[in-house]
Amino acid sequence: MLKQDENLSFIIEPELKPRTEQRLDLYFSIPNEMSVNPQTLSEESFFNNNFKSHLAYNANNIHLPLVRSRFVSKNKGEQQDYRQNLNLYCYQVRLALNADIKDTLKYQEADEFYPGAIELCEQTKGLLKKLRRYTPEDEKLLPFYKNADNYLSWHVEQSFLKLLDEGPRSSDFAKERSELLEFCKAENSYREEQEYNSQSTLEDANRITNKMRLLQRLIEHGVVLNRTTRHLNSYLKRMVKGTVTAVIMAFVMLVVLNARSNFTEVTATLILILGVIYGLREIFKEDITRVIWRAIVRGRPKWRFQFKNSITKDKIASQYIWLEYTTFKRIPKAVRRIFSKRRHQNKQAAQWLHFASETQVNAKEFLPGYDTLQQTMQFSLAPFARYLKRGEGKLYHLDSNKISKQAVERRYQLNVVLVFTQSEEETLYQRYKITLNRSKIINIERIYSQTDILKDER
Repeated sequence: MLKQDENLSFIIEPELKPRTEQRLDLYFSIPNEMSVNPQTLSEESFFNNNFKSHLAYNANNIHLPLVRSRFVSKNKGEQQDYRQNLNLYCYQVRLALNADIKDTLKYQEADEFYPGAIELCEQTKGLLKKLRRYTPEDEKLLPFYKNADNYLSWHVEQSFLKLLDEGPRSSDFAKERSELLEFCKAENSYREEQEYNSQSTLEDANRITNKMRLLQRLIEHGVVLNRTTRHLNSYLKRMVKGTVTAVIMAFVMLVVLNARSNFTEVTATLILILGVIYGLREIFKEDITRVIWRAIVRGRPKWRFQFKNSITKDKIASQYIWLEYTTFKRIPKAVRRIFSKRRHQNKQAAQWLHFASETQVNAKEFLPGYDTLQQTMQFSLAPFARYLKRGEGKLYHLDSNKISKQAVERRYQLNVVLVFTQSEEETLYQRYKITLNRSKIINIERIYSQTDILKDER
């Protein structure tokens, strides 16, 4: 369920059915040597800058052979229906191609890489043919088709050029490499024949890239749900701050009046006492407010997302987010038992961070032919790597009285326990070990997995 995304990020992609609820909890064990704590990384900063969540009609976790194409042929019907079906098809192709490109780049040997790349190329050709086979005749629908076709052709070309640039090279597969390059050239020529982009746009790398980003957002219209964010407890925080200020001010005024009654005249001593009183008020007001506030909001959700269909504006789902630093004693017993199964040398002093997401689907049904929504939650570990030490160490070997040395990099490990609850009774527990350095995640390894029907111990 938890898998790597970019260099320093991972994603979780659960599926949602109509009228369902699901809860996801993540418990991070962060070694103290990584210097991550409430003072260096606040919950609000992590949420705003390093967490993303979006919902789309089921289009993730698919590969090119599984892309649905039957909706593209429905040229009849409402204009908005055609646009939504066309966008859904192109969105699926884009995500599936991205996933398959990543999988193909995992092949380190040329004899595995090039056959996989050729197979991927043939599948992509077939999907592009299906799209272009149903070119609409209605002039009102044609702009939607051209935008989608233009972007998909460009994205396919860029994806395969990236594949060839980052993949292994071998003279034994010169024919296959040439075939892939010809495919890229053919897509480039196709866009020129269709006059999709002006010459001035093509000559400026920034202009063509920005145009394609715009087209990408256009094909997400109606597929990716619109999200609005609300910061919960904002009014409650103001009330707490105001109440604490009022109580402290009442106490200060009481002390001031008592001091004034003891001094019939304004003296240096009175001024000094009043200065000390007001100084203490400023010192303790913020600390008292912070302590009371953290006690009140502990265990309460901090943010709420609302997801709406970008076309009909119907409310589809809502999501509540919890994020807070905690202690090992406050973690549920089942999760503590999983953490306790680590080897003794891995039980180092750590900071504990708890993330929770509770999603409720309000819609009774989705787009025709689609029974689920795909939720994507992305977590960036960039702030976790900010304070990691740079540089490499050296490992020495003694071989036949000769000393050799080998460069080794500094690596750190995060332990994460994922708790996924689909219903009131069914709970999935998984523990992952995330190995990372300052620049990227080296490996994500699932250490423990258990699916039990047991009572939630939260």
